[in-house]
Amino acid sequence: MKLLRLVVVLAVLAYAGWLAWPFLSPFIEGAGPEAAAARAGAEAQGGGALFGFLPAWSLWAGAIGLYVISALMLGAGNAKAAAAYFLAFLADAGLRLALDRQGGEAAASGPATMAAPEALSSLPVGPLWWLLGALLLLGALVVVASRRIRRARTPGQLDY
Repeated sequence: MKLLRLVVVLAVLAYAGWLAWPFLSPFIEGAGPEAAAARAGAEAQGGGALFGFLPAWSLWAGAIGLYVISALMLGAGNAKAAAAYFLAFLADAGLRLALDRQGGEAAASGPATMAAPEALSSLPVGPLWWLLGALLLLGALVVVASRRIRRARTPGQLDY
């Protein structure tokens, strides 16, 4: 069970890193602090307002933060890691569906969109739904890995 937990923690952290890559890449590429901050700020502001009042970067940052919190909680063995993961999933799904609904020009400049692989573009279901399904499957693994195994004591067994 510990190996499964480690694999799931690494998968959640890898996805959070992939989601945060447009924001983190200017800092990693070696640009100056001012140039990197300006480029990351422009990337965060690219999505516009979602649902008429919510900036895209708030859902984006919330999803990334909650994914990282979920991974840390799962690594520590906390059973509430699944709740944090599914809150992050809801923020991520809301962001992706809102950007997908806005259309091509807004979704192309949004922070949470990445180029779809060619193999997924030929399938009858869109890549957005494949990604959300994979994240839901990862969420099921988080639930399984966060369960605590409790040994049952039979009546009359000595408790040391």
